[in-house]
Amino acid sequence: MVFLIDFSKTLLTTFRDVLPIIILITCFQLFVLRQPIPHLRRVIVGSVYVIIGLALFLCGLEKALFPIGKIMATQLSDPAFIYGQDVPVDKAVWSAYGWIYLFAAMIGFSTTIAEPSLIAVAFKANEVSAGTISQWGLRVTVAIGVAVGIGIGTFRIVTDTPLYIYILVGYLIVIVQTMFTPKQFVPIAYDSGGVTTSTVTVPLIAALGLGLSEAVPGSNPALDGFGLIAFASLFPIITVMGYAQYAAWRTGRLKKSR
Repeated sequence: MVFLIDFSKTLLTTFRDVLPIIILITCFQLFVLRQPIPHLRRVIVGSVYVIIGLALFLCGLEKALFPIGKIMATQLSDPAFIYGQDVPVDKAVWSAYGWIYLFAAMIGFSTTIAEPSLIAVAFKANEVSAGTISQWGLRVTVAIGVAVGIGIGTFRIVTDTPLYIYILVGYLIVIVQTMFTPKQFVPIAYDSGGVTTSTVTVPLIAALGLGLSEAVPGSNPALDGFGLIAFASLFPIITVMGYAQYAAWRTGRLKKSR
């Protein structure tokens, strides 16, 4: 009963949030384009599915994904687990948090592989490139970038180092890579960084960052709990362009050997 009440509230909130989009599209179709809405019945049914699906997803985030990410981060950073004794620790020792780095990287990789936005981009990239860009190749490359980024992001939280240093260095690498990467791969690389921060990846990463910052001694959740999503957006750009550079180098080497 409690779930039904919570779901009803979430459903109404979701409908309120989606309503401006529906009104905008309808007004443009009827009053600007002056055309009837094609397949009206299918559009209405699809809109209902979208609203119900979003409401269920938001309930799932609140009831499951956010708590799981926070609980796992808290347990893995518990002094009793890390140091083998339940004693107060004033300052975190970065080398003792190896399981946190590994867990964060695996969470980043697995959620990115399942990310619907990335699947859509990979499908279209494979389609327009006539198979040159492999769907699984692009998805795995992006997932590796997210895994590396989240691992480094958790290291930043544990060590309490400034976020801007990592971001500045990362984007300097991106700028240099852009100069040497084949042009057809550059837009895909930049888009790959954006699609990783979507429905599946963001909730778990955000929960992981907040849970870890609350559990690590000396960390402030308001300052250190956020920023992991920036790493998830940045590092896939680096890995995709790195993969493109490697592929171009390998192709050139094979041509020379012939």
